[in-house]
Amino acid sequence: MSYIETIPLDEADGPVREMYERQQEAWGYVPNYAKSFSHRPAVMERWGKLLAEIKRPMDKRRFELITFAAAHELRNSPCSLAHGNALRPFFSIDEIKAIADQQPCTAVTDAEWAMMRFSRKVARDASTVTADDVQGLKDQGYTDAEVFDIAATSAGRAFFTKILDAVGSLPDAGFMKIDADLRAHLAVGKPISNAKDAVMNDIST
Repeated sequence: MSYIETIPLDEADGPVREMYERQQEAWGYVPNYAKSFSHRPAVMERWGKLLAEIKRPMDKRRFELITFAAAHELRNSPCSLAHGNALRPFFSIDEIKAIADQQPCTAVTDAEWAMMRFSRKVARDASTVTADDVQGLKDQGYTDAEVFDIAATSAGRAFFTKILDAVGSLPDAGFMKIDADLRAHLAVGKPISNAKDAVMNDIST
């Protein structure tokens, strides 16, 4: 489940237990990514605050498209699965598969495709981003502030996913509930946890 030993739920106290309890309240269990931060719960807390500020100026559709593009480009299965599935209110399964494969999809606007291409480039190697790339976003109607939002969302996702992959955090077994064909397009990195290793832990027990 992880390359590092994380603090077990039954041994957690203080800030670690508080962090686990917040995660359980949000998800109904303590996800693997939260356990990866168990030795430094303050980092998780500050990441949560930063993420909230990054998300604030955007609607959910824009945030999820940018985040998914970055996570998919970074080949991080947990975030690709989570944010790919979070696109379901806006797109069909076939449309999400097309988005993942960067194939034509009329449900996505030209401006959104430009935004996602930019996000992937930031995630892949931000040093290759040029003034022309930024101008391309402006030509699609994005303001300077919105260009910053796209860059910040993409860069923030790189921070989070690289920690998870570096310490071996696996996607939770709950992702097996996602449609199998869609799941195959979203699980682009580490495999989903084995069911036997992924009992939905309850911090209150």
